[in-house]
Amino acid sequence: MNGSIDLKAFPFGSATALAAALRAGKVSSVELLKAYLERVDRFNPTLNALVVDNRAAALREARAADRAFAKGRSLGTLHGLPMSVKESFNLEGHPTTFGHPHRKGHAATQDALVVQRLKAAGAVVFAKSNVPINLADFQSYNAVYGTTHNPWDTTRGAGGSSGGSAVAVAAGLSALEFGSDIGGSIRNPAAYNGVYGHKPTWCIVPKRGHTMLDLPSAELDLSVVGPLARSAADLALALKLTAGPDELTARGVAYRLPAPPKALRGLRVAVWLDEAIAPVDDAVKARIEAAARALGKAGVKLDFKARPAFDPAHAQAVYGTLLQANMAARRPDYAHLVEARNRLVDDDHSDHAMTLRASTASFKEVFDAHQQRELLRWAWHDFFGRHDLMLMPITATPPFPHDHSEPAPARTMRVNGRSVPYFAQLFWAGLATAAFLPSTVAPVGHTGDGLPVGMQIVGPEMGDRSTIWLAGQMARLIGGYTPPPGF
Repeated sequence: MNGSIDLKAFPFGSATALAAALRAGKVSSVELLKAYLERVDRFNPTLNALVVDNRAAALREARAADRAFAKGRSLGTLHGLPMSVKESFNLEGHPTTFGHPHRKGHAATQDALVVQRLKAAGAVVFAKSNVPINLADFQSYNAVYGTTHNPWDTTRGAGGSSGGSAVAVAAGLSALEFGSDIGGSIRNPAAYNGVYGHKPTWCIVPKRGHTMLDLPSAELDLSVVGPLARSAADLALALKLTAGPDELTARGVAYRLPAPPKALRGLRVAVWLDEAIAPVDDAVKARIEAAARALGKAGVKLDFKARPAFDPAHAQAVYGTLLQANMAARRPDYAHLVEARNRLVDDDHSDHAMTLRASTASFKEVFDAHQQRELLRWAWHDFFGRHDLMLMPITATPPFPHDHSEPAPARTMRVNGRSVPYFAQLFWAGLATAAFLPSTVAPVGHTGDGLPVGMQIVGPEMGDRSTIWLAGQMARLIGGYTPPPGF
C-alpha cells in the first residue's frame, strides 16, 4: 500500500470514500481497521457505543482482504472496509441480547442476512453497538452493557434504539453502521447525533437474523433495517448492497427502485412542521424551516399547508395499536403484560392503560388496525401523486439529559418550556412507519447551545433513492455532518 491516505484525518470521512481508497490501494484494510480500533480504545470507554468486540476475527478478515488485493482480486465494493452493526443483528459466535441479561450466554450460530450481504461486498465487521432493552426506548441503556452517551454532550442520551450505532458513526469509531427501526430507532439517534440515517420501505431489506431466535423468524410488521452513516452517498451505497428479496421469494421478485429526481428546480416538496398532538420545540422547528427555505431558494416548490387526507390523531392511534402489539409480542415477559391488562379497570384510560391494551390486543383488534392502515397507505399514495416529498421533524427536541426513571411511559419531555408525554414524539416516526414509507434523516444544523438537529425526508413507497438524494442535496446547500468537538 502506498499509504497516501491520512490516517489522522480518516475517521470522519465517508464510507464511500474510504472504500474507494481501499480499492485503489491508498490504504490497507489492516491499517484502517487498526486506526479505528485505536479510536475505539481511546473514546469508547467514555461513550460506550460499541459493546461487542469482534476484533480478533476482524483482523483475520482484514489480512485476508489485503492478501486478496495483493493478488489483484477484489472482494467487492466494500473491500476490507471496517464497520459495525447494531447488537440486535446476529453475528456468529457472539451474543444477541436485545439488552436482556439472561441472553448474555447466547452465541449466534450464523450471521444475520444483512451482515452476510455486507461481508459479501467485502466489509469487515469488527463490533456491535449498544441498544435499549427490547429495542424500545429513545435512549440506549441496559443491564448487560450499560449506558451510551451522546458525543455532543455526554450528559445527554444517544437516542434509541440504534443509539450505539449513531454514536459510533458520529464520533468516528466506525466507517459505517447498520441499525433497525420500528418507532424511529434509526432516525431518532441519527437526529440526536448529527448523522444520516435511512428507514427503508418496509421489507426491501430482509430482517432475517435480526432476532433473538436462531431459527428464521416471521416478518415483523412495521420493522425495517437500514444504514446510518456520515453522508447520504453512504446510505445509498449501503442500501444498494443490502436491498433485495430473501431466498424464499428471490426466484421471482426483484426491486427496481425508481431513480431520484434530476434537479431541485420544480421539485414539489411539502413541509409539516408541527402538530398539536405531538408538539415540536421551536429550536428544532427553526432548523427544519431554515433547511426548507434553502430548498425554496434553490428552486423547489414548497407547500407548508399540504397534508395527506387523514386525521393525524387517527393515524397515530392506528400506528400505536400496530406498534405496541408487535413490540409486545416479541417480549419474553408477554404473559406479565396480559396479567397487568387483566387488572385494569374499564374506566382507566391513562396512557399506561391504553398502551397495555394495545400491547395485548386481540387478533381482531390488530386485524382492524391493519385495515385502517391500508386507508392511510392510500391517502399517502394520493398525496404523493401531487407532491414529490415531505419534510418533517423526527424528534420533538434536541438530545435530552439521561432519564432512566421507571416506568418509562410516565416520563415527560420539555417542549417549549412545557412538559409533554415522553412517547408523544412517536407520532413523527409513525407517519412513515405505519404506511411502509421510506424516510431519510439528514442533519440540518445545531441549536444555539450546539446540539444537533435532524430532519426527516419522507417519500412514497419504494421512493428510497429520492429521499436519500434530497438528503445529499441538503448537504450541498446548508452543510451536512460535522464531527462532535473533542472526538
